[in-house]
Amino acid sequence: MEIFLPILGLALTAAILAVFLKQSKMPVLAVLVSVTAGAVILMQLLPRLAQALEIFTLLAEKASLNQVYLGIILKIIAITYIGEFTAQVCRDAGQAAMATKIDLTAKVMIIILAVPVIAAILDGVTQILP
Repeated sequence: MEIFLPILGLALTAAILAVFLKQSKMPVLAVLVSVTAGAVILMQLLPRLAQALEIFTLLAEKASLNQVYLGIILKIIAITYIGEFTAQVCRDAGQAAMATKIDLTAKVMIIILAVPVIAAILDGVTQILP
């Protein structure tokens, strides 16, 4: 919780500043403020993400989950967040068409990465069924 409120404060300040800059006919600066604030927020979250990664790894070891599958799941999560962040930056810059293409690319990459996990699940199900 101690990181949440400062991040919200930074985000609101950056949003207000970006709106002001956009209305002042400085849209490039508005986008730069948004991107910079987003990067700072992401940097603040990285230590928390590292903690979550450690917890996922410990849980996977306890459950005797194949580390390959954990890696795939974590890559899928990363693609989701990075794709969404990038698409939102494009939308903020007025590039909705590019944002849509980024969303599509992220979804296709997720499908490609998920194939081994889906295959393992289907293999497990077929072994259980008579």
